[in-house]
Amino acid sequence: MELPIQYTEKMQKLLGEEYPRYLESFEESRYFGLRVNPLKLMPEVFLDQNVFSLTSVPWCNEGFYYAGDERPAKHPYYHAGLYYLQEPSAMSPGAILPIQPGERVLDVCAAPGGKSTQLGAGLQGEGLLVANDISAGRAKALLKNIELFGIRNAVVMSEPPERLKERLPNFFDKILIDAPCSGEGMFRKEPDMVKSWNEEMLAFCQKEQAKILEACAEMLRPGGMMLYSTCTFAVEENEKSIADFLERHQEFSLVPIEKKYGFSAGIGELSPCARLYPHKIKGEGHFLALMQKAGNSHDSLFSEEACEKEKDILPYLEFEKEVLKTKLSGTFKIFGDSLYLLPKGMPTMKGLRALRTGWQLGTLKKGRFEPSQAFAMGLFKEEVTSVEDFPLGDDRVIRYLKGETVEADGKEGWTLVCVDGFPLGWAKRQGGRLKNKYAVGWKWE
Repeated sequence: MELPIQYTEKMQKLLGEEYPRYLESFEESRYFGLRVNPLKLMPEVFLDQNVFSLTSVPWCNEGFYYAGDERPAKHPYYHAGLYYLQEPSAMSPGAILPIQPGERVLDVCAAPGGKSTQLGAGLQGEGLLVANDISAGRAKALLKNIELFGIRNAVVMSEPPERLKERLPNFFDKILIDAPCSGEGMFRKEPDMVKSWNEEMLAFCQKEQAKILEACAEMLRPGGMMLYSTCTFAVEENEKSIADFLERHQEFSLVPIEKKYGFSAGIGELSPCARLYPHKIKGEGHFLALMQKAGNSHDSLFSEEACEKEKDILPYLEFEKEVLKTKLSGTFKIFGDSLYLLPKGMPTMKGLRALRTGWQLGTLKKGRFEPSQAFAMGLFKEEVTSVEDFPLGDDRVIRYLKGETVEADGKEGWTLVCVDGFPLGWAKRQGGRLKNKYAVGWKWE
């Protein structure tokens, strides 16, 4: 690979005697990773199934390496949301930021959703995840991955961080900033990124990083923690961005990140930060800075949405009585023709651009309720009265994922279609056939 001379000179200065080893890493194969979804099954259970040739990623309990000739994206378990495909180093921010169930968590640059799904899994269905990306196009991929993972308590947004800070000051317990950067750490994985690298790009990224950090500083509650990460080696975008931020914000301090698994210390006074180099770990390049805001406050001045009246959601309640074994509790809210179950403690989001405001249960049209794909993915087999559970080897699994009608006798009406006990989507059973209701945009190709 031909690297820019300006870049190689900077890396040689940064790495010193380690530089030749760094260059050698470009001759080595990249690493492939997947992260198991603990909302659906535990990593050790997935490992015991021997679906793929897996070895553990040391810094992420749910993370595994898989062989490059395997194709986990073309497997029914992927469509059941049992794992997310993610570069191993990219699992480190979500693993280092300590998430507790019940917290309010923001992923401010969230698309395509790898880190958001990791944070959402850490909440274990309690609290609130706000997954935001300024690009509405990229936020659509984020939305699909949130829904595929079965995360019930997420809000997916597409707003500049400056807009969010106006509405949500001192609101979040934890914030993840996976900042836009020059991507130097991904050169081996994505060689085309080399072509767009230049000093002007670094300067642009620095400005964007500073703006995002400023906005997030206001959104983090006193006592909260914020993790800043990039996939670049540039000191200007890493240690300098953090040093400049800490100089402006004396209320923030660095939390040391343990230097194990091959992690290296940050440069100079920023040694509490961590650097991940491809010649020292099995993964690509990354930078991590964990910070905490002084103080301790859990006060909230935000009003919650009011629940819809029963008469307005009657078609859903009839569906619930027929299809679910237990009633869902919480705040039901109608936006447009969609019915949502809102996360507990969610503030009013009126005026903000949201793709999803909680768990989308389905649509209410002309006195009928039509359950959504997201509703199916957030359920467990045991919660539904009518289930068609196909074993993995049954050809009807792939046929269903392709959108075909398949044969299956059983109770007429709405049916949750599963593979090995894990939901894939809805069908409506009529005359021994499952009329396919799998989401059109999700179909197997």
